[in-house]
Amino acid sequence: MTTITETMAADHRRCDELFSEAEEQIAKGEWPGGEQKFTEFLNAIEHHFEMEESVLFPDFEQRTGQAMGPTQMMRMEHIQMRQLFADMEQAMTAQDKERCLGLAETLMMIMQQHNMKEERMLYPMTDQAFGSDASQVLGRMEKV
Repeated sequence: MTTITETMAADHRRCDELFSEAEEQIAKGEWPGGEQKFTEFLNAIEHHFEMEESVLFPDFEQRTGQAMGPTQMMRMEHIQMRQLFADMEQAMTAQDKERCLGLAETLMMIMQQHNMKEERMLYPMTDQAFGSDASQVLGRMEKV
């Protein structure tokens, strides 16, 4: 049985890889390639966030009664990251490599910390809370 932890951690790796590829292109000054990879990354990460925000978090909160717990913190971090995505898009449009790479470094640090909290705490909590229903929750997440 595939767990929520395994599935979502693998999705983190996929998003991280796309982000890394975008950062590489930007560092080389290859703006069209960097923008394309960044767009791929944005699509992937927004899908990831949407799976969490529309299915996983609400289901977990309903199952556990914890509406102000870890899911609230993760939502706040999603908002913070979305602002950095927008700032990075502006820097790319301006082809401001120094600002873009600085934002990328900040974003990578925040994403790594966020992913670690989810993978070490929240996802295992969801797997435990859902038990044998975890595959049903994953199925609904895949439809997002």
